[in-house]
Amino acid sequence: MSHEHNLIEDEDGIRAVVRRSKRVAVLGIKTEQHAGQPAYYVPEYLSRAGVDVVPVPVYYPEVTHILQRPVFRRLVDIPGEIDLVDVFRRPQDIEQHLEDLLAKKPRAVWFQSGIRNDVVARRLAEAGIQVVQDRCLMVDHRRYGG
Repeated sequence: MSHEHNLIEDEDGIRAVVRRSKRVAVLGIKTEQHAGQPAYYVPEYLSRAGVDVVPVPVYYPEVTHILQRPVFRRLVDIPGEIDLVDVFRRPQDIEQHLEDLLAKKPRAVWFQSGIRNDVVARRLAEAGIQVVQDRCLMVDHRRYGG
């Protein structure tokens, strides 16, 4: 079975991922102190748009809540299903999250604008997880989320 169909690059595929992503874990989310950075204002936008955002910060060990929601330190610690993991990590830092992503098995993983890691994307796709690379979820949610 080819995994290529899980590497989503066409607009219809993007629209489908956006529309079915009701519960989104944000890996690498920043705190309110970083309100001007995409890793905060994108999940804030999603939250205001009615998406159930689950914060998964990489730093800020003292923080227990972001966007009034409890934080989780690893994806596998999140109870229940996750539709999408929105990734705010440098491309070279994504690999350290691969096992966690594979173990949680979200329906899809989204690498934000400017973020590509073809090795990790291929591994996720081979495991049956859809992958979107180098796109802004906020932009595409505004376009297709309605």
